Amino acid sequence: MSVDAIEKPTEASRVRRKAVRVLPTWLCWLLVVPTLGWAVIRIGGLERGPLVPLFAFTPYVAAWTLVPVVLALALRRWWAAGVAVLTAVALVGVVAPRAVADDEPVPDGPTLRVMTANLLAGVADSAAVVALVRTHRVDVLAVQEFTPGAQAALDRHGLAELLPHRQLNAEIGTTGSGLYARFPLSDGGTRRNYGGFTQAYATVAVPGAPPVLVESAHPCAPYERAQLRCWHTDLSRQPAATPDGPLRILAGDFNATLDHTPVRALLETGYVDAAAAAGAGLTGTWGPYDGDPIPPVAIDHVLADRRVGVRAAAVHPLPGSDHRAVLAELVLPPAG
Repeated sequence: MSVDAIEKPTEASRVRRKAVRVLPTWLCWLLVVPTLGWAVIRIGGLERGPLVPLFAFTPYVAAWTLVPVVLALALRRWWAAGVAVLTAVALVGVVAPRAVADDEPVPDGPTLRVMTANLLAGVADSAAVVALVRTHRVDVLAVQEFTPGAQAALDRHGLAELLPHRQLNAEIGTTGSGLYARFPLSDGGTRRNYGGFTQAYATVAVPGAPPVLVESAHPCAPYERAQLRCWHTDLSRQPAATPDGPLRILAGDFNATLDHTPVRALLETGYVDAAAAAGAGLTGTWGPYDGDPIPPVAIDHVLADRRVGVRAAAVHPLPGSDHRAVLAELVLPPAG
């Protein structure tokens, strides 16, 4: 047997042994690097293009970051483990607070229960909507994708008796919007977003509290690249909070989560997300409710002026819609 014949198997064995040693390291980094990139983009507010809709699922990625941490530690790949731990801390750190209720004191003014519901082009179960209003004593209802048929159905099931004051813009299709209230409305109107959805607004006269400007928010959805411009435009044109002026509440389908930069910019003007303040900020409001196999995400919000307290918030099923209703129990400051 020649010397070459002996050396070849030996060299092949050495390569195989090296591959066996290196493979776990590569596997760890293969899992760590994408989540690290996600954390950098999320914290830096750098989501662009096709990343915009994907970043609605950041809470799921935050949960996944624990997998590379465990794997890297189990395989004793310490550098990979260190990066994985930092990534997990970063993403969990921005997501987890939404599941913990704030301990902020609430004002001693009157309570205002605000609910938002996307009616899916008017096909949502109107009886279920009215039942939620009646059961939870809702004071203000903001509706999106509000149609003439939905308006008639809501009245037929008794909404007019429960919430007699209204600012409505029913339209065929998905562009309609409406506000219903237990208390008188004034200075109402409707504005149309760049993307085509309308937003009804009005000032609510709550007894014992300052006037409250309420708007049914509905920016366009970033479901494809061509929609990104209107999504950014619609969100950037949402009314900013007025900390030194009137109280404001935005309630509706924002087509964005708290992991999207434009929503965080809106919050920084002086709003608080009611669900996150109540510890319910990770509960999905849109997803598989009409049969689509999409993990639930929280794109429906009640944003309240920071001078308004949040006592509770909850998400409720809305049969017939691909959204769920969001109900926030707010406490207003007393009238000055």
